[in-house]
Amino acid sequence: MPAKTKTQNLTAQAYEKLRSDILACRLRPGQKIKISDQVSALGYSLGAVRESLSRLASEGLVVAEPNKGYRVASITQSELEDLTRTRVLIECQCLENAIRNGDLKWETGIVSSEFELSRITVQDANDPARVSEAWSESHRRFHEALVGACDSPWLLKLRELLFAQSERYRSVSVPLDTHKRDVTAEHKAIAQAAIARDTKAAVLAMREHLQQTTRILVEANVMEDGPNPAAPRRSDPL
Repeated sequence: MPAKTKTQNLTAQAYEKLRSDILACRLRPGQKIKISDQVSALGYSLGAVRESLSRLASEGLVVAEPNKGYRVASITQSELEDLTRTRVLIECQCLENAIRNGDLKWETGIVSSEFELSRITVQDANDPARVSEAWSESHRRFHEALVGACDSPWLLKLRELLFAQSERYRSVSVPLDTHKRDVTAEHKAIAQAAIARDTKAAVLAMREHLQQTTRILVEANVMEDGPNPAAPRRSDPL
C-alpha cells in the first residue's frame, strides 16, 4: 500500500474513532482533548490525530482553542433548540418525499429495521447510563430506512449532518429521562404511518419524536446557557 494511502486510512480511522467517542459522549461535552493522550489511546500518529481533530472542528463537534488545543464542543439549550427546529424541517421534508416515492422495497426496509430496533435495549448492559452501541447503530439504520426513497441528495446530506449533530444530545438525555419515554412506540407510530402513506400522521409523529429529547434536556437543566456561536439566541418555542 502506498505510504500516502496508508496515512489517509489511518487518519480516517482516527477520525471515525474520535467522532464515535464524541457522539456517544465517551468524550464528554466541554472535555479538554489532550492530543498526546489520544495518540497513546488510539495508537495513531500525532499527525493523524491532529488532522482528525481539525476535521471535527470544521463539523462543530470540537472547538479549537488558541494556544490551548482542543475541547469537545459544549451542549447548550440555544443550540439544541435551533438544531431541533432545523432537523424537524429537514427530516420531515425527507420523510414526505420518501412517502411520495416509496415502493415495496422501501416499505420492507422500514418494517425490518423497525423490528430489529424494537428487539434491542437502549441502555448499555454494562453501563445503563450510556446508550448501547448496537441500539445506536440500529436506530441510525431505522431513520435512514424511513427516508430511503427520498430523491433529493441535498436533503439527505443535510439530514445526515443534523442527525449526527443530534446524537450527542440524545446520548446525554437517556439517563435523564425521568418519565421513561416509550421510544419503541414512537418508532412504531412513525413506521406505521409512513407505510400507510399517511403523510400528515407520519410527519406529526416524527416531529413529536424529535422534540422529546429537547424536552428531556430542558427539564433536566443540564445544559450551558451560553448562546450558539453559529447563530443568535432564539427564544421562540419548538
